[in-house]
Amino acid sequence: MFRILIRQKLPLEKFHEKFAVQLNDTHPAIAIAELMRLLVDEYVMPWPQAWHVTCKTFAYTNHTLLPEALERWSLAVFGRVLPRHLQIIFEINAHFLEEVRIRFLGDEARISRLSLIDESGERYVRMAHLACVGSHAINGVAALHSELLKSDVLKDFYEMWPHKFSNKTNGVTPRRWMVLSNPRLSDLITEHIGDGWIKDLSQLKRLEPLAEDAGFRSRWREIKQHNKRQFAAVTLTRTGIVADPDSLFDVLVKRIHEYKRQHLKVLHIVSLYHAIKSNPSLAVQPRTFIFGGKAAPGYHLAKLMIKLITAVGEVVNRDPDVRGRLKVVFLPNFNVTNGQRVYPAADLSEQISTAGKEASGTGNMKFSMNGALTIGTLDGANIEIREEVGAENFFLFGLSAAEVYDYKARGYRPMDYYNANQGLRDVIDLIRSGFFSRGDTELFRPLIDGLMHEDPYLLFADFQSYIECQAKVDAAYRDTERWTRMAILNTARSGKFSSDRTIREYCKDIWHIEPVPINLLTHAEAGSA
Repeated sequence: MFRILIRQKLPLEKFHEKFAVQLNDTHPAIAIAELMRLLVDEYVMPWPQAWHVTCKTFAYTNHTLLPEALERWSLAVFGRVLPRHLQIIFEINAHFLEEVRIRFLGDEARISRLSLIDESGERYVRMAHLACVGSHAINGVAALHSELLKSDVLKDFYEMWPHKFSNKTNGVTPRRWMVLSNPRLSDLITEHIGDGWIKDLSQLKRLEPLAEDAGFRSRWREIKQHNKRQFAAVTLTRTGIVADPDSLFDVLVKRIHEYKRQHLKVLHIVSLYHAIKSNPSLAVQPRTFIFGGKAAPGYHLAKLMIKLITAVGEVVNRDPDVRGRLKVVFLPNFNVTNGQRVYPAADLSEQISTAGKEASGTGNMKFSMNGALTIGTLDGANIEIREEVGAENFFLFGLSAAEVYDYKARGYRPMDYYNANQGLRDVIDLIRSGFFSRGDTELFRPLIDGLMHEDPYLLFADFQSYIECQAKVDAAYRDTERWTRMAILNTARSGKFSSDRTIREYCKDIWHIEPVPINLLTHAEAGSA
């Protein structure tokens, strides 16, 4: 960057006019101290001027509401590895806290909360604080997420600098997640509305009238069935499990975490399994439950959740009483390539995190673009997806973020739900008995005890609402024409969730840049030039 400025004979004071740096969460926040080091140490710029340039250069996107995900670096390690950067952070903090003292006279508690250094025990550098202080703009990635940053996670910084905060709802690129991933559907769309939608996803709105065209719905279903057959071939190759393309493909693929509540999905599967075992003649909509995702290496409970999914799958998949009705697949090594296969094949998108915990989500957008219907909570971008596609085309269940907060404030007691709900008791007792762990009653004890006594992500509180909502999914799926209309409208109304829109908002509101036209020359033209 500096070489470019020097070559173009631009003064260092204009660094921020030439370059904008977006901090993608707290991981790169050390770049703030590094730019200060370069300006002050290497280029001998006065501190006030260097700090002005630095703050104008950086902007910070927060991607999480979980306090444990807001990085803190041990002072001892930091000082040993990056001693000069730590000195610079101390200096930044000293100047910043002077500003806080002037602004909030006598509020020592606020000073402690805002300090870049956590002094509450072992001393840490708060990297999210460094990102907030060293950036001219701070944004969340969904409307609810941005509001929760202002009212909770970064409340003190919002009260200090409300002008810095904005929302930039995430988006995904339709070139990868539709054109490349789902070519048959893309061709069908282009046949009817032209190819302009590929660069302007809002043009998908023109599909809406086609939801009432029986011929178009028929072709839509044919493409979905083709995608499901292709994905069934992948699952057979990768797992040895035969998935029926005529069943409802019920998909939950994302990072394994307690707040994302993969184990709530498992409770639903066990509930269906228990109901069929209790009444083998019970009419159940055939489903293939598809999971995918990875757990952090040291996250024991997340790994135990994967074990629970596969253990339930082993029992369900070999039980003749549920053959042809329930199937469980855990797709190994979930990644972008596998995502390109699963999103076009999904009928139902599971977005079931505890309300107020998911920053945004982007899988929810990829599913919706490809015509999957969503069952979900009012969390992250689910809220905006529901607003766009219409409440009648979204399966909503569970507590809102405000209700979650209220439940916890009043003293949430998961055992009350266990004692009051026979269906929940049957499910928990069956897992606890060792039925899915070959008689081992200890294997899943950490998960079950955690739910019974703490349940920090309110699975028990949302269980009955989820079960009832899944019954609505069954009824809708049995009405083939209705389901297809809903699927078409999900795709038609997904234009807001293009990354093109997101990037335009960053350009306009944060980076303050305009698009530059590019003249593309042919090879012959370039040669003659």
